[in-house]
Amino acid sequence: MTLNRGVLLMNAANTTFLIISCVLVFFMTPGLAFFYGGLVSKKNVVNTMFSVFVICGVAVLLYAAVGYELSFNGNIGGVIGTVKHFFLDGLNLAQLQSKELGINVGTFLLFQMMFAIITPALFVGAVVGRMRFNFLLVFIILWSIFIYYPMVHIVWSSNGLLASYGVLDFAGGTVVHINAGVTALVLSIFLGKRINFGKEEAAHYNLPWVLLGTTILWIGWYGFNAGSALGMTNVAVQAFLTTTVATAAALVAWMVMDMIFIGKPTLAGACTGTVCGLVGITPATGFVTGAGAFWIGALSAIVSYLFITYIKPRLKYDDPLDAFGCHGVSGIVGSILTGAFASKVANSSISNGLFYGGGFSQVWIQIVGTLFTIVFVTVVASILVFILKLFMKIRVEEDAEITGLDQAEHGENADYTVATSSSDVQKYGQEFQGQLAHLNNPQD
Repeated sequence: MTLNRGVLLMNAANTTFLIISCVLVFFMTPGLAFFYGGLVSKKNVVNTMFSVFVICGVAVLLYAAVGYELSFNGNIGGVIGTVKHFFLDGLNLAQLQSKELGINVGTFLLFQMMFAIITPALFVGAVVGRMRFNFLLVFIILWSIFIYYPMVHIVWSSNGLLASYGVLDFAGGTVVHINAGVTALVLSIFLGKRINFGKEEAAHYNLPWVLLGTTILWIGWYGFNAGSALGMTNVAVQAFLTTTVATAAALVAWMVMDMIFIGKPTLAGACTGTVCGLVGITPATGFVTGAGAFWIGALSAIVSYLFITYIKPRLKYDDPLDAFGCHGVSGIVGSILTGAFASKVANSSISNGLFYGGGFSQVWIQIVGTLFTIVFVTVVASILVFILKLFMKIRVEEDAEITGLDQAEHGENADYTVATSSSDVQKYGQEFQGQLAHLNNPQD
């Protein structure tokens, strides 16, 4: 009987919209695999892409087992939920999650599951080329339980600490990007520098892959941001628009910065700037106008560019793909600027931010939420790494790092060449020297 009522009250348009958003967000993870795989050196392509893609399996199983319950079911101190339906056993998926939007629990659960996949994949970019694969797998499981699910509950659950405090995070500025970015920084510090750190870096494996991955991420981000409206509403359309404007602004801003500081635009730079814009607008996307989106996108790219170019070298930590510089820094910028550019014109359910006559109040709330996320993630991630290191080696051996993790960890290569059968001339070159010399010098 409950199932029938749930079906009757479902909004078909909103449910279809959210299912499509689920597909788009899921598509982001293999897109990220191409983005990171194209940026790394040739000897670590397989390891990097596999480290991202394997999360599609691990995160889904973990979320179904306990993740949804810990994120949204019950409440312990505004920090974490309770597990009453292990592997969703007995959970009524047809029950309405939102009566207003006509979204049931099953659809909402699937959408949130996609976020649980992409988030840990983001910090893989900080550990490429030197972290043991088995350590990464165990860390992702513990990180999801002790950091990601609590952050979801704290920010997006109605009983969460930061939700109750009034922090605005439409699609994951704190929950996803600052979280993953700070984790990337912690892992970079614990891992230490690569053997060749500070020397000439190896060339990117495949820049067309970087562009392909960036494009997939941009397309998938519409599910990420617009989908967070949980229905085909005016706010979803606004989020789609602001995502597009902010990303375009960031792409152009990074390109201009490249032209100013290094004298030429680069494809890798433009792709990096694009991702910074997507990250920066994420917490604000359903709360700001197109003008606010422009400034958030441009400033996110500029601040990340300056951080990566001038501050990161002085800090001397080794984050090869700038997971912190992009996701952490742009996430922080976007989270704080949400309080400055929030507008009732974009979303009538919120108060105006600083630049729309709302005063400094929301900016202060965003700063508190951002600082809480940084401290919480730093402390818990450090504890997890410290404990895990007592039982597992975090880093591969030196010879494995030199050889590359594709061979050392997986016994595979990104490129396979098929040897052609040798001709008689190649096999017995010495015996053909006279004839070959004559062919090379026909005038003799």
